[in-house]
Amino acid sequence: MLRLSILIPSLTLLISVPILFLLAPRILPPRQISISVPDELDDLSLFHKAIAAETTFPKKPSHKLRLGSTTVRPPKIAFLFLTNSDIKFAPLWEKFFNDSINPVDPHLYNIYVHSDPFVKISPLLGVFKDRLIPAKQTQRSSPTLISAERRLLAHALLDDPSNTYFVLLSQHCIPLHSFSYFYKFLLDTQKLSRKMEFPSYIEILDESDSLLDRYNARGENVMEPEVKFEEFKVGSQFFALTRKHSLMVIKDRKLWRKFKRKCINVESCYPEEHYFPTLLSMEDPKGCTKYTLTNVNWTDSVDGHPHTYYPAEVSAQLVYDLRVSNSTYSYMFARKFSADCLNPLMELADSVIFKD
Repeated sequence: MLRLSILIPSLTLLISVPILFLLAPRILPPRQISISVPDELDDLSLFHKAIAAETTFPKKPSHKLRLGSTTVRPPKIAFLFLTNSDIKFAPLWEKFFNDSINPVDPHLYNIYVHSDPFVKISPLLGVFKDRLIPAKQTQRSSPTLISAERRLLAHALLDDPSNTYFVLLSQHCIPLHSFSYFYKFLLDTQKLSRKMEFPSYIEILDESDSLLDRYNARGENVMEPEVKFEEFKVGSQFFALTRKHSLMVIKDRKLWRKFKRKCINVESCYPEEHYFPTLLSMEDPKGCTKYTLTNVNWTDSVDGHPHTYYPAEVSAQLVYDLRVSNSTYSYMFARKFSADCLNPLMELADSVIFKD
């Protein structure tokens, strides 16, 4: 009887330990990745180079597309892809950048990809080939996503002085219009000739049921005095920033000191959805439209993730519906699509998506 009383707890312990290992990741919140001092210094060095290079570029670069026999460099759009998995929609983006209906000038865009080095992805081909930038580990609900986006901006700023707009996307995003349509929308030649100021397209909201929880995610009033609650904003992670605003982002030190802190309440921690709208709202609110160009469906979100579209939902009507926005202009991109949506989307590419 004594042996049995000793054996039962021992067996229970042996059985429970592996069960705990299996269930722990689902029960306990994920451990937040810290941004190491070497990584921080590495990024600062990159930012300093990009800022210093800006002073050597022409102060007022000419953006005339073609004038008589004189050809000068046109303004470009820098597409920034932030990913931690394969870019499954690469064939669709390939068609976007090599549109047979509206031939695309390859000198009108650049592509930069930040891929988590701790995740194995397939080799990038086509327009994505050799477009990887030096990357660092990223994690949801952590400031590493802000770091990755700032890193993308800095590389694009440093790489080409003709990069005029910086458009952030993910591997789950798809285009809703042709490249030509999008380029004309962002960089209208009439606006260029009039030397008009271009806005940044970034969602900036100051109303949300969870805004106070998000503000206090790092601890109550930790964000003060740099960011008061009434200055704290929320918005979509995806944006199209001007060169001026991209420089503001990589020059910032004050707000970054707050936003890089670990969150105590991980469930309310979405740093990348707050840092950019808060910073630009404080620095240049009139220079931002307060609208995003990427349609994300939050009507039936699960665990902080938006609605995911599956093949059965893909249709011409869905594309038309996704284009409709609350602003005066159309949505240009949409997410989140499952990887198996590629084939039905490719079937719609020429007849619907890129037929503006």
